[in-house]
Amino acid sequence: MEKVYQLDAFRAISERVGKFNVEGKRLLIPEMNRIGSHLMAGVFRGFGINASVMETYKGLDLGKKFTSGKECFPCVVTLGDILLFMKKEKERLGARFDPEKYMYFMPEASGPCRFGMYNKYHRIVLDSIPGLEKVRIATLTSDDAYSVSGLIPQAKIQDFRKVAYVSLIIGDVLDRLLWKIRPYEREEGMADKFISEATERMAESFAQYSPKKPISSILEELAEIVQEGKKIVDPNIPQKPLIGIVGEIYVRTHLKSNQDTIRMLEKYGAEVINASVGEWINYTTYDQARLAKVALKLNLKAFNLKEAKESFLKYLKYTLNLLYQYRQQTKVYRVVRNYVDIEEDHKIGHLEKVLKKDNTFSFEVGTEACLSIAAALEYAHAGYNGVVNIFPFTCMPSNLTSSILKPLMAKKNIPFIDVSYDGSFQPGREAALRTFMYQAYQHFKRHGRP
Repeated sequence: MEKVYQLDAFRAISERVGKFNVEGKRLLIPEMNRIGSHLMAGVFRGFGINASVMETYKGLDLGKKFTSGKECFPCVVTLGDILLFMKKEKERLGARFDPEKYMYFMPEASGPCRFGMYNKYHRIVLDSIPGLEKVRIATLTSDDAYSVSGLIPQAKIQDFRKVAYVSLIIGDVLDRLLWKIRPYEREEGMADKFISEATERMAESFAQYSPKKPISSILEELAEIVQEGKKIVDPNIPQKPLIGIVGEIYVRTHLKSNQDTIRMLEKYGAEVINASVGEWINYTTYDQARLAKVALKLNLKAFNLKEAKESFLKYLKYTLNLLYQYRQQTKVYRVVRNYVDIEEDHKIGHLEKVLKKDNTFSFEVGTEACLSIAAALEYAHAGYNGVVNIFPFTCMPSNLTSSILKPLMAKKNIPFIDVSYDGSFQPGREAALRTFMYQAYQHFKRHGRP
């Protein structure tokens, strides 16, 4: 009997988690980056897919009910989001509720990070609730740099990927615009209200976008938004210490999961820059090209010419994809930097060189630790006044990051703090961040900022 259950569970994961065509379904997107998630939903709607971002964090108790506390915190948050959404839909629709009309969107990554197991565990939980076993989970994977092949018709893939990538970058840009203007706003609350309205405008622009329209039409609206946002800044407010954030991508990005750490840092006098979502997407493309290059060398050495050809074509594909992504990213940032001096992203190849320089870490290990360690070193090199590492409690890549960065930042006399989250409220956290900001301000007084 136990073997039958195990086979059924394996079959459910293999048959109800994958790259399913999302056309004709209601696509449910978990909120990670508050802005980027809504822009991505707009892109799906622009391609005729009924996509929406689920309400987030209010289902945390449900997520905890079906987990043991050993899981990665984002797994608990996103599980709570989908369970609460389905509970409310059942109550709203009653007998008309049809679980087969919904598709839950949960990407994954390979390697030692537990992110690769979220959708598998979510599948097991959904299958344990009568009716919800019919809700399929649509996924993308870092193994192919998040290709959308299988989710939408082949004829639409190229156009979709182009505009979807731009939506992620614009989400990053709007975040960085917010962090640039909020510490210097003329009146409290102006920046938040402005960015909330800007997000709605850009989401609608992406929803109205069609492959026949040029991306430039979206960039024109972005330029208008940036010019409006610049007017919020009070030029009489002096510069503040500059703080760089690294860490696990979900928790550092999801406002409620990190209890709005950026706002807390701003409360004590900071201007903050968080690592971007686009950086992770560029990293997955870069890493696929890197792995293909390694395979190419090994196959040539072994005279496996057929495999060498396949490796070369794969290397060429991902290298060209990365160059295209950089080109689009540069185009978006150039539009914004014409009006506001926001930070651009690091190039992934440069970050690998930073790690190789002193043999600090290796891309062979993988995970976000590659980006976090290298980015923190770049923050220090650029003259930032402090670095914050935000991550879920027990996160392996981020604890690895911490073990390497703590002594390095101490050696460079750069204030550094780890901030982990698991949904609990720690009474000493604000005091720790306030102390960190005091140290950052002393660094700012001695060295200035970039």
